[in-house]
Amino acid sequence: MRTIPTALQAKLTSGVTTLCRCWLITRGDGVTQGFTDHDEDVVVGAVTCRAGSGLSGTEATQKFGLAVGGSELSGALADDTLNEDDLAAGFYDAAAVELWLTDWSEPALRVLLAKGSLGEIKRQGPAFTAELRGLSQRLAENTGRLYTATCAADLGDTRCTIDLAGAVYRGSGAVLALSATSLFSASGLAAFADGWFTAGKLTFTSGGNAGVGMDVKTHRNNSGVSFELWQAMPQPIAPGDTFIVTAGCDKRFATCRDRFTNVVNFRGFPHIPGNDFVVRYPVPGDPGNDGRSMNV
Repeated sequence: MRTIPTALQAKLTSGVTTLCRCWLITRGDGVTQGFTDHDEDVVVGAVTCRAGSGLSGTEATQKFGLAVGGSELSGALADDTLNEDDLAAGFYDAAAVELWLTDWSEPALRVLLAKGSLGEIKRQGPAFTAELRGLSQRLAENTGRLYTATCAADLGDTRCTIDLAGAVYRGSGAVLALSATSLFSASGLAAFADGWFTAGKLTFTSGGNAGVGMDVKTHRNNSGVSFELWQAMPQPIAPGDTFIVTAGCDKRFATCRDRFTNVVNFRGFPHIPGNDFVVRYPVPGDPGNDGRSMNV
């Protein structure tokens, strides 16, 4: 239930209002930004909601029960604090959003209309559209532990316990030359075996992508070291860019046992029957058809 300030309710009742909408967006890196559809900046709390940012919102939908409601934000990437590079770097992925109905003549008079997070963001040239997902979206997400043959932990997290800061699992290098947008040769990592960093994390420490990381698709050390990333970086990679990279894991039991000697912390079920076991049937001449239980 919304609590509307008495003074604001009086203005709403009179029919003469000076209202605007203000959006407060808290990014994944902790930065909070404010935007408004008013023609002048509006201060909401300690955040200045900037006008002229090209931001506008569609009509919000509200549903009974636990159904997910939502709306959209649309605008142009024209504001200094809302630019294409930050969107591409993922700073706005799942960012927290608050929508306030505010009296721009007296910003202390405001009411919270909705809270949620940013969903899918679509870009077309200088324009963008961002989906706003309500809080009930979390109830539609899969939670809890899944019973799979592969490990549910991420290499280096508290469940895995492998220390990725160790020299065995961490290396630093520099870009030598590019073969494609996300494929490049590198120096400084010749001591690591082929594939050691496949499925790992590469984070640039200099250049246009400094501070931004990306998952490694393939790592090769055959007649030279090369990396291929899963996605293009926000800024073009350039020769001389330095980076750090951590080891990867394909989450298989054999990898955990042989590469990391960490079976005691394996978070999967390697002996669980797969789909092929469900559809398995006796075949004449199969040496496994000896009357005993079928091996899984």
